[in-house]
Amino acid sequence: MTTPEDARLDRIVAEARRNAEQRDQGYRERALKMYPWICGRCAREFTRTNLRELTVHHRNHNHDDNPSDGSNWELLCVYCHDNEHSRQTDYTGVSAQNAEDKPPAATSNPFGDLRSLLGKLPAKDR
Repeated sequence: MTTPEDARLDRIVAEARRNAEQRDQGYRERALKMYPWICGRCAREFTRTNLRELTVHHRNHNHDDNPSDGSNWELLCVYCHDNEHSRQTDYTGVSAQNAEDKPPAATSNPFGDLRSLLGKLPAKDR
């Protein structure tokens, strides 16, 4: 049995998904019309039968930055696209989507008081 609150959340999630699909479809279609159907990294060529394996990569990793001239896009096959995002994660230690949400630097020192703690042990245990 769903509550009114659950139904409201379901509507919000469904609307967000629809909006994301429309946004994705919009820039993907424009990029496919603008650029040749060739992966920008491995130069694999695509046809209508395998076009679903060709993705639009945002060069600055900002999926909301979609200039009409396509200057932030490049077409990559799914393998090269995955590799590009893996390289970004390996380089920064965080995924590009969560780069703004970096955790604060550690400030504690777990061994800071070790000398005084060891001083309390009997000599035979040190």
